[in-house]
Amino acid sequence: MTYHIRVRVGALIIENDEILLTEFDDPYRGVFYDFPAGGAEPHESLIEAVKREAREEADIDVEVGPLAFVYEYAPHLNENKYGHIHTLVMMFDCTLKSGSTPRLPEKPDPNQTAVKWVPITELEDLELYANIGKQINDYASKKRNIDLLEEYKLPDQKFTRNYTETF
Repeated sequence: MTYHIRVRVGALIIENDEILLTEFDDPYRGVFYDFPAGGAEPHESLIEAVKREAREEADIDVEVGPLAFVYEYAPHLNENKYGHIHTLVMMFDCTLKSGSTPRLPEKPDPNQTAVKWVPITELEDLELYANIGKQINDYASKKRNIDLLEEYKLPDQKFTRNYTETF
C-alpha cells in the first residue's frame, strides 16, 4: 500500500507508576520497546484502531481516553532511519478494562517477544522504537491532553452559504 502520510495510533497505559510496553528482538536492531501501536486500517476510526492494536499486541481491552500527544516521523529529515514512509503517530491515554491482563498474544507481531510493565523512572534508559522516553515522563507527570474532535460526534449545523457560488 502506498501512503503519502501513514497514520498510526498507540495506547499509552500508565498504572502505579509503570507503563505498558511491547518488547521486540530485531536481528538488526537488537532488543527495543514500543507501545501497543500500529497503523489505522481503511474504514476504521482512530479509536477503533487503538482498541484493535491493544488487543493484537498485548491481548488487552482498553478504554480509550484523550489524545496524549502526536509524534511525527519525516523520513527526509531523519536520513530514513525508520524507513521511507512519512508517519504521524497519535498516542492516546488509555486504561485497562476490568479483568483485562496484558500478555503476549498467541500470534504476536514478527520479532515481538514480550509485553511488560516497566517503571516510568526506567523509561529513559530503554531503547524505545522512537526516542520519546523523556516526553512520556513529562506527560505522565503533567497529564495535559489534546482533544480529538470526531466529526460524527459534533452537532449538525445549518449551512447558510451557497457553495455553488464562485469565489
